[in-house]
Amino acid sequence: KPLPVRLTMRLNADLIARSPAYLNALKDRELDLRGNKISAIENLAACQNQFDSIDLSDNEIRKLECMAVLPRLKMLLLAHNRISRLAERLSEAFPGLETLVLTDNSFAQLSELSPLAGLPSLTSLSLVDNPVTKQQGYRHYVIARLPKLRVLDFKRVTTS
Repeated sequence: KPLPVRLTMRLNADLIARSPAYLNALKDRELDLRGNKISAIENLAACQNQFDSIDLSDNEIRKLECMAVLPRLKMLLLAHNRISRLAERLSEAFPGLETLVLTDNSFAQLSELSPLAGLPSLTSLSLVDNPVTKQQGYRHYVIARLPKLRVLDFKRVTTS
């Protein structure tokens, strides 16, 4: 019996143009790319930096990277993917990123989270349901590297 073929979709200008875009609950312009079996973040320059939020949840992305520069982007939703790697220069692509949701991905080691320190505006981060959250010292490690962080895994960051 043949193995089932896993079809993945390319993130291209056509998919971006056909995807729903709307004002979300925060009155931010959001692009909805959920559930498209996208395997890589590419061609986001086609967004022409017109979105405050991009939802790439429920896809098959393995690495968070972006060649486009999107200074307007404040929120990136990447829950339920397969991400275990982060590009080193995320701040160049997302200089204004404030909220990053990486819930239910594949981060296993604390060192895999190091590139997050390069995101100067990050105030809210979720890594819930990633194996790394069970590592000893996880919360302290993340908070120490992200001085502006106010919310980690939907819990307030306190000074104590």
